Amino acid sequence: MGPLALAFDTKRASQAPSDVLMMKPQNFQLDATKFFASVSTGEEKPFDFFRALFDGVIAGGTAGVVVETALYPIDTIKTRLQAVRGGGKINFQGLYSGLAGNLAGVLPASALFVGVYEPTKQKLLRTFPENFSALAHLAAGALGGVAASLIRVPTEVVKQRMQTRQFNSAPDAVRLIVSKEGFKGLYAGYGSFLLRDLPFDALQFCIYEQLRLGYKAAARRELNDPENAAIGAFAGALTGAITTPLDVIKTRLMTQGPANQYRGVFDCVQTIVREEGPSALLKGIEPRVLWIGIGGSIFFGVLESTKRFLSQRHPPPPPHPKKDPTS
Repeated sequence: MGPLALAFDTKRASQAPSDVLMMKPQNFQLDATKFFASVSTGEEKPFDFFRALFDGVIAGGTAGVVVETALYPIDTIKTRLQAVRGGGKINFQGLYSGLAGNLAGVLPASALFVGVYEPTKQKLLRTFPENFSALAHLAAGALGGVAASLIRVPTEVVKQRMQTRQFNSAPDAVRLIVSKEGFKGLYAGYGSFLLRDLPFDALQFCIYEQLRLGYKAAARRELNDPENAAIGAFAGALTGAITTPLDVIKTRLMTQGPANQYRGVFDCVQTIVREEGPSALLKGIEPRVLWIGIGGSIFFGVLESTKRFLSQRHPPPPPHPKKDPTS
């Protein structure tokens, strides 16, 4: 699983979310001569790394669990569409197979992703030139994806093996995968996973953040939850469509088991194109776009709401002492 600004009342500094503490709202601008939205830092408040980390972990974990539970059946259908070879039929039974075991991985993975993304993004926004905010979002998304992949990949392997009815329970799946394929079997398709998820995470969060910056600059106000959700849906659907071929490759490598039908990413691509045609690389694009589009809407909506709730519970920062104008 993703880089974020909060909706907030600009007149109440005590409730200002962490990622906009660096800027004055009136200094938000969209430079028409640049490809990236420009963020003016204005008067900065102290950067609280641990608060950003804590809020990101809680908000990310909450959003990840809500999305996974709500949309798991669509993900199962997508996985079965991608895993079937040739003209095989899809089994629509057991669409929640593997959910419990998957949530055990989704919660820490989502928490870790946002927990890494938020403080990294805030630090980079303070470091990069103001009109290169997109690079900060891309880099933070990629770094969050790398950290979360250590949990995501074993979770994804177990989930997809259960979705394709290879195992009946998550503990059995883990035990049998390790006994037959070794510990590395839990990281089957790791390279293809990174090939898919790093660009996906970076692009999704970058598109989301940049659209929010542009929207806020045009609207001259902070965004509400439905607007955040709509932007999240668009960013998710667009990124999901672009990365579908990478997702097909990852699914094939993760579900092949000990048979080792494919020798790696390139062999997988060549075999799919040779045996099934180039269009097979777009298998499951409809449920994937639907799933990620709806998921983006729910994820970013829940994420922003949770972050706003957490920011309101933090004590206001101590006021800066005013300078004597005569000094």
